[in-house]
Amino acid sequence: MPMPFVNRRTPVPSTAPTPVQQPARPGRRTIVDSAIYENGIRVASPGSLAETFRALHSSNGGMAWIGLYRPSEAELHSLADEFDLHELAVEDAISAHQRPKLERYDDVLFVVLRAADYLDVPEEVAFGELHVFIGRNFVITVRHSESPDLSHVRRRMEADPELLAMGPESVLYAIIDTVVDEYAPVVAGLANDIDEIETQVFDRLDSNVSRRIYELSSEVIDFQRATHPLATVVEALQQGSEKYEVEEELQRKLRDVADHLTVVNERVDGFRSMLRDILTVNATLVTERQNARMAQLSELGHKQGEDTKKISAWAAILFTPSLIASIYGMNFSHMPELHWVWGYPFAVFLMVVLAVLLWFIFRKQNWL
Repeated sequence: MPMPFVNRRTPVPSTAPTPVQQPARPGRRTIVDSAIYENGIRVASPGSLAETFRALHSSNGGMAWIGLYRPSEAELHSLADEFDLHELAVEDAISAHQRPKLERYDDVLFVVLRAADYLDVPEEVAFGELHVFIGRNFVITVRHSESPDLSHVRRRMEADPELLAMGPESVLYAIIDTVVDEYAPVVAGLANDIDEIETQVFDRLDSNVSRRIYELSSEVIDFQRATHPLATVVEALQQGSEKYEVEEELQRKLRDVADHLTVVNERVDGFRSMLRDILTVNATLVTERQNARMAQLSELGHKQGEDTKKISAWAAILFTPSLIASIYGMNFSHMPELHWVWGYPFAVFLMVVLAVLLWFIFRKQNWL
């Protein structure tokens, strides 16, 4: 079931008493900016939540835009009491670590967004989490990281009072638009890394390229977890726009954001397919290189075996004459044929015959 924009036709005025503002943690400012707007113009800049509540009550149809950075539980519960925020949404805002989603609690929309920032040196994608509460006359943003920086979003909206006068929905549009726009540098950074990996795979065959492909694939998957659910959020907002009488101009702007997000998701899906194919190609090239190396080693071993056979054959051929010569070279007085006239020629003849016979035998066995 789609989660639409805020119901502007059934406003529920806040009747809860103004709570006492809880002190912020020492050394940390949780209220980044707080303002009251009437007809798109900032009319008050309260310094605390209690002052914001009083200023909103005394305004003439004004809208409060409260920006918080890592607020305490007491501060969030104070906002919940004032604006009737659902306890489940407050619990999600406290614990963080949520996937992008949109939920409706009566007349309050709760939106979770994941911003992304590409870090070039470590080749990583850093993610930030943003929770947005949208009501009839208020916008509350809760950041749990430095990104996204919403100060320029506020300046942009304040520079366009006509757009800001369209109410809390216009602020939600501007925030989503900024988050999606900041995906573009991430896409460019990932594309550049993939190009570098392709160069490594086909040019250098770097032994660390497989690890780099795996790590980059993990970054792409994490990025998908931020962008794909956001498409569902934007679609739900589009489906609820007409039902809840959202300004036509905002509907057109939201469709433009949806188009940009579609392009991002298509690129990211393509990255994942490319990395999978690159990993397969790299594995194939590594296997071919290993097979070539094994073939070289096998050829070298065969050559060494042939050389060993030749050396052994010649050693055997030379050993036989040496054996005969060594026997006849012994200094014995009584040796057969010692004084035979043909003894020396016969010994030489025997040496030659045996050497030639061995040469033919080894030659026939392809040892020589």
